[in-house]
Amino acid sequence: MSQTPPEAEPTNTEGTRRAEEVVARVLARTGTALASTVGHDTSTDAGWLEREARTGTRRTSGLSTELEDISEVEYRQVRLEKVVLVGLRTVETQEEAENSLRELAALAETAGSEVLDAMIQRRVTPDPATYLGKGKAKELAELVAATGADTVIVDSELAPSQRRGLEDVVKVKVVDRTALILDIFAQHAKSREGKAQVELAQLEYLLPRLRGWGESMSRQAGGRVASGEGIGSRGPGETKIELDRRRIRTRMARLRTQIKDMEPSRHTQRAARRRGGVPSVAIAGYTNAGKSTLLNRLTGADVLVENALFATLDPTVRRATTPDGRLHTLTDTVGFVRNLPTQLVEAFRSTLEEVGQADVILHVVDGAHPDPLGQINAVHAVMDTIPGARDIPEIIALNKADLAPPEQIALLRSVLPHSVAVSAWTGYGIEELREKIQDMLPRPRVQVDVVVPYSRGDLVHAVHEEGEVSVEEYVAAGTHLVARVDAYLADKLTAASVSDG
Repeated sequence: MSQTPPEAEPTNTEGTRRAEEVVARVLARTGTALASTVGHDTSTDAGWLEREARTGTRRTSGLSTELEDISEVEYRQVRLEKVVLVGLRTVETQEEAENSLRELAALAETAGSEVLDAMIQRRVTPDPATYLGKGKAKELAELVAATGADTVIVDSELAPSQRRGLEDVVKVKVVDRTALILDIFAQHAKSREGKAQVELAQLEYLLPRLRGWGESMSRQAGGRVASGEGIGSRGPGETKIELDRRRIRTRMARLRTQIKDMEPSRHTQRAARRRGGVPSVAIAGYTNAGKSTLLNRLTGADVLVENALFATLDPTVRRATTPDGRLHTLTDTVGFVRNLPTQLVEAFRSTLEEVGQADVILHVVDGAHPDPLGQINAVHAVMDTIPGARDIPEIIALNKADLAPPEQIALLRSVLPHSVAVSAWTGYGIEELREKIQDMLPRPRVQVDVVVPYSRGDLVHAVHEEGEVSVEEYVAAGTHLVARVDAYLADKLTAASVSDG
């Protein structure tokens, strides 16, 4: 017996109109579907060499993505080309579903794909077999055939069975949101540790989803191929899928060992900064919120700035000073996103530690985004997985204030009392942000009253950079200083003063 749903389904005409509006909004944007920085000239900004290198490795046309007699491992080398986006609206509002689809379009374009069309279905729960309903899946197949798309990207993480079922209907490659994000990370990783982390995350995602098309996975390999042994060891052999699984597990074990071996270097660098008494500020936030641009504005650095999602993967540490002259470090970290794949959170654990070990977190928010509070919640959800991160003082920088409606910035500042409206591009609000950082940084704790010999000018310089000087005068024995410094520097000053007699 059928039951009336709590909210009446829209008519076919209304549903079609809404879908067309979503498609129009997605395809009307150029460059990226989240191009809130359109109009800024990026031909002369920082990081242009790296940006040019990335452009040279973007997706190229003419590569087949048909479901040929190949394995999933082999398919990972095939590039995405022309795509159709698919979203499912369950408990979300229409606006939330549209924002999510825009973000998916931005992810697809960042990966180098060309978005041809999009589709949203309203449904209480995903279909366990094909994700979309049976009728909608057939409609998607017709849309794919009509547009000439070679890939379907689904705005969710699909179960292996759902992906296979949908592929059987649409007859082209189906990629879910997680695989797309992993693909972008693979393109943008540049450090040895970053590349290893991304590859490990890809393999963890791939292992339970391994499959082939045609009869590729049922072929058996003899003993020589399977185990490297010769006569006397040949048997039925492993099937191709078994061989691929074993190779993936072996590779994953090696990658875990490599990443573990690289961790001491990062810990050593962090410990060296701690021993120096230099406080640290970690820049965190949603992807494409403008974190790297803000780092450049605050420090004069020359790191890559690109209007794309996940342009920064590897932490970048730069020196900066507060308005009163105190030295500190700013660390640019990887951006977060809604439903960040679990594999990436685990693989980038050592990178995310930079956030958990900071003295202050500078949380950058795209103030011009349609749903900035949703982005803040997504970032906090990831930070909840980092031990101690939520206990660290947080400053929220509402970036892109030059592009956001004034009433939206005013509303956000009323909801977020400790926020600062800035524009990393124009410099608006940067001085207020510097003062806010200055107030939040930990103050030196030890009061010293010493005479530093003139031969130890390095200690006087360190006091000025890392401490707070209240009295400085020159006497016969050296420089008389009354200041507040960290304990390690206080010990050095005391030792130098005593040894001078």
